[in-house]
Amino acid sequence: MNTTFDIIDVNLDNLKQSGFFCYMSKPKTPGYQQKRAWMEARLAEGLKLKILHEHGGRNTAFIEYVPGEYTWRAVHAPGYLVIHCLWVVGKGKGKGYGKQLLQVCLEDARAQGKQGVAIVTTDSTWLPKKEFFLAHGFVEVDQAPPCFQLLVYRFGDAPAPSFPTDWESRLAAFGPGLTVVRTPQCPYIEDAAAGILNLAAEKGIPARQVELSSAQEAQAQAPCAYGTFGVVLDGKLMSYTYLLKEDFDKRLATF
Repeated sequence: MNTTFDIIDVNLDNLKQSGFFCYMSKPKTPGYQQKRAWMEARLAEGLKLKILHEHGGRNTAFIEYVPGEYTWRAVHAPGYLVIHCLWVVGKGKGKGYGKQLLQVCLEDARAQGKQGVAIVTTDSTWLPKKEFFLAHGFVEVDQAPPCFQLLVYRFGDAPAPSFPTDWESRLAAFGPGLTVVRTPQCPYIEDAAAGILNLAAEKGIPARQVELSSAQEAQAQAPCAYGTFGVVLDGKLMSYTYLLKEDFDKRLATF
């Protein structure tokens, strides 16, 4: 027998109760509070968050997407919806929940008169792998260093979204030393940023933090396609994810 579920449409009225799926056990942490404030502002820009809740169980999956004009990924995608996150966890895997949520997004895009739906994928971590989306009608239209792909599901023949091409000048703009470039879009970023800044301090590396405070800044200034987070060392992208001490040391050896 199939497990039944509800899809919760998160809005300003139920945000406090429903949360945003991630960090639900840590509502007093800075990461959670920053994400909640970010969500409250983004809902007015057309951001959608859909949480899948199994009856008699718990929240097991979610999708977050936004009009391309307001995406916090470094992509040019006017007229499209851009998926920020699609995540199925634990016992929710293998039940078709990812497909269900993706279908909700596609139907919403059609209802809004959009040209289609786009997503940034990666061969590494912190973003979905492209295979799932390719299996559901998306096609790859662009790539960005070091490991990102731009996939799109188009409804017609409108121009496809694209990545910027000025990555070298973006990275150079942060200057010497270590710069953590961040936003509040993901609640895990607060810990990731603090950890890397602490490691830099241990190594005696000059370090600073730069916060991108709008979708437009993320699209125009982010050091990588992820948009939401990046670590730049002496004009090179060191990482766009958490770095543990041993990983930090390994990356330093290559710079």
